[in-house]
Amino acid sequence: MKGGKLLIFSAPSGSGKTTIVRYLLEQPELNLAFSVSATSRTRRGKEKQGEHYYFMNVSEFKNHIKNDDFLEWEEVYRDNFYGTLKSEVERLWAEGKNVIFDIDVVGGLRIKKKYPKETLAVFVKPPSVDELKIRLKKRSTESDDKINMRIAKASVELATAPQFDEIINNYDLETALKEARDLVAEFVGASTSKEEDQK
Repeated sequence: MKGGKLLIFSAPSGSGKTTIVRYLLEQPELNLAFSVSATSRTRRGKEKQGEHYYFMNVSEFKNHIKNDDFLEWEEVYRDNFYGTLKSEVERLWAEGKNVIFDIDVVGGLRIKKKYPKETLAVFVKPPSVDELKIRLKKRSTESDDKINMRIAKASVELATAPQFDEIINNYDLETALKEARDLVAEFVGASTSKEEDQK
């Protein structure tokens, strides 16, 4: 596999990484395309196949693991698998795009290890674990047990932050968005807002 750049955005659930990734995808000069992950979890709300995730059952997912179809994969919770299909990244690189990931910290670090030169790995840090809990409760998409599982996992994930190339502290969304754009623009060789200000 060879092609464009890989941009990893990882964080505990509720840190705001998805909002940041969506914003970056709207910046045409960055030439980004989103890598849709595969998952064995059930769909939520209005999620669509091939747009939000490639949904598959547990046995299908395990079959892809057996066939070495994944760039990375992980069993995040019991029988709750997530992974990045090699074919997805190859498809986007063939279109001449830089590929951006909204991905679990373990998966993000695995991709970074496989493609150290092509990858910028960014960790999005929430203001606090308490703030994370508030954000997850506001979503109203999961039970209290699931939220507590995510909070317990968040503490472990926060400890991995120093292994990433960059850390964005998401205390203020506007600042975080600008910082993310500048980091990605520099990495992919696009103009940054600083350069535009000087024009």
